Amino acid sequence: MDYSLQRRALLAEVYSGRTGTMEVCDASPYLLRAAKFHGTPTDVTCPVCRKEPLTHVSWVYGDELKHAAGSARTTEELARMANLFEEFTVYVVEVCRTCSWNHLVQSYVLGTRGVDKPRRRTAAE
Repeated sequence: MDYSLQRRALLAEVYSGRTGTMEVCDASPYLLRAAKFHGTPTDVTCPVCRKEPLTHVSWVYGDELKHAAGSARTTEELARMANLFEEFTVYVVEVCRTCSWNHLVQSYVLGTRGVDKPRRRTAAE
């Protein structure tokens, strides 16, 4: 799911002055740290401070993930997890490490559900 319409509407509120930057630039220290260590840099400049490119942070959630649920993961880790778990949801958040702007930009499901796995043959087959 793409959240670009919500993002555009929120930024219109900020640019018009109806919503203050302090209300939207509220990334937690945990999110900022995740952006530093697990994030993927983008070519998109922050729409609020316009000082640096945004970073995308991917968060994973799912019952099967147990202790890993609610953690930030790199692109490489997501690819490995997609082959290990049946189903989990990834939420991508854009973050500005300068002004703390953050917004959910995308969510999608990964995993092996629906993928036909090779079935083991018995000796009789």
